[in-house]
Amino acid sequence: MNDFLEQLIAIIEERKRHPRAGSYTNRLLSDPIHAARKVGEEANEVVVAALAQSDQRLIEEMADLIYHGLVLLAAHGLSWSDVLAELQRRHAERSEETP
Repeated sequence: MNDFLEQLIAIIEERKRHPRAGSYTNRLLSDPIHAARKVGEEANEVVVAALAQSDQRLIEEMADLIYHGLVLLAAHGLSWSDVLAELQRRHAERSEETP
């Protein structure tokens, strides 16, 4: 896994364990409904960027989506590792289907 992704996940977990006043991450962690809505908003912005904006804008919106997704997972007591495990499970399942 990318070192910065690991660092970002650690920062989110640190905020969860030790909330900071005024922290945007803590605001999202304390309100999973708001966090979920932000994921939806960012997903829409990724689609718009992919269809009608620059590659740079797509990168920026994808970064926002990933950040908000990581926070939403943490708010639900889940992790990026859980997502990776699901991807691996699906890959293995599909590999078994292919002769």
